[in-house]
Amino acid sequence: MNKRKKITVALLTVSMAIGLAGCGSSKDGGGTIQSNAASNKKYDKIVYSYATFNNIPDSDTLDTVEEAINTITREKIGVEVELMPVSIFDYSSNISLGLQGGDQIDVFQSIGDFNTCVSSNMAYNLTDIIDSNAPEAKALIGDEFLKSCTKDGSLYAIPTYKPYAITPMIIYRQDIADELGIDMTQVKNIYELTDILKQVKAKYPDMTPLIPAQSGDSGMGRTLADVDYLTDDLFAPKGVLLGDDTTVTDLYHTEEFANLCDLTRTWYNENLIMRDAATTTSTATELMSSGNSFCYIASYSYPEEDTAASLAAQCGNMDLGAVQIGEAYLGTDSINSVSWMVSSTSKAPEAALKFMNLTFTDEEIVNLLIYGIEGRDYVKDADGYVSYPEGKDAASVPYTAQLSCGTLGNYFIMYPMIGTNKESLAWEEAQNVEAKTSPAMGFTFDSSEVKTEYTAVSNIISQYLPGLSCGSVDPATVLPEFVEKLNASGYEKILNAKQEQLDKWVASK
Repeated sequence: MNKRKKITVALLTVSMAIGLAGCGSSKDGGGTIQSNAASNKKYDKIVYSYATFNNIPDSDTLDTVEEAINTITREKIGVEVELMPVSIFDYSSNISLGLQGGDQIDVFQSIGDFNTCVSSNMAYNLTDIIDSNAPEAKALIGDEFLKSCTKDGSLYAIPTYKPYAITPMIIYRQDIADELGIDMTQVKNIYELTDILKQVKAKYPDMTPLIPAQSGDSGMGRTLADVDYLTDDLFAPKGVLLGDDTTVTDLYHTEEFANLCDLTRTWYNENLIMRDAATTTSTATELMSSGNSFCYIASYSYPEEDTAASLAAQCGNMDLGAVQIGEAYLGTDSINSVSWMVSSTSKAPEAALKFMNLTFTDEEIVNLLIYGIEGRDYVKDADGYVSYPEGKDAASVPYTAQLSCGTLGNYFIMYPMIGTNKESLAWEEAQNVEAKTSPAMGFTFDSSEVKTEYTAVSNIISQYLPGLSCGSVDPATVLPEFVEKLNASGYEKILNAKQEQLDKWVASK
């Protein structure tokens, strides 16, 4: 039975893993030495799992990308890699289930759940093996940013090397804005968007003025200024810092949060936001590509023009614009929200780390992961810019993970999409140094002492926050109910534990 058939069998036996088709793991490797028939040499075998915002390729297509990568890794590091792409919507839960079930997953990424991965013992302690297996990646990231991936002085991950300071933006149909005479550059905050959504709805009654960035995410939380989520993320905050204050704050009791809930409820009642925004599984790119959506709110680390150009390429070269509605901000979660880990169950941790190192240092490797095979999945012009082959886009090429460009390895050695500006790379690296920084930068919260409460509170947040964010529930009645359930589940204990650990961290500084 080949490895792809094993994947299918495994999925059919685990009903909870719906949506993982083509993304399971192979048991034939197990971290042991594998033989390559052509060369009769033996190589360490590892499984590399990554989240994709694009379509999952079929197994034959994935095989071709794997082989192109392995042609390099066999020679450079004596390793063979099996790729395991997983839809972004299923990634965290499927990785957790897979590791618990004994599947081979050697390298994986934390997506806003660094703390959970470490406190639940999913991540291998890299402290003693990074110098010998990933010295280039260590030097590239630097000690200051690596501190964001430590617990009790031990290193558990390497953060993706990218522009870290994210900025909330509105991504919109430039052609529609031009037709209606709307100057989107005059929109400075989320509250100024309502009148524009109304204009679009009046002109195009069948168009959805605002779509979610992803399921349950209207974008409202992204517009809160100067928030450090203290090792959580904006989709499940459990005690945050606001501004320069080092007092742990319950976001859900703040006036800012209540006002945003009221705003999205207004959008919902006036049919300005997608009706099933809280539950849809469609991505913003898919919804924009349909031609019946006007805009969405998301966070990006790139200049407005480059952001729009890159996203336009994903949507069949649709005429898109981007406008910034907030300032860039750096918190610990800005660094470790997307970080790469070796699994604690890996039987070949050194080999896994060696491959992870290549994703930070080897241009061929990272661009194979992002773009696939040149000529088939993308074309590159004389200036080094890439685009999809003629007549193709992100949805129709056999392989692409281009929307994951800010999550895999080293963003700065990826080929630029046509329409972007190479000079922006210098601006983006400067942002990592110049952006406003949280007073708790480098602090990581250890939730192990409140693990039970963390689980209970996380479940309540996932139940209530999407509806509040997308306006599909009435905050006048649901917000008090949400807060009451949080308090009954030990929420205050989490807030107190965060404050205590933060106070100690501040004192140590």
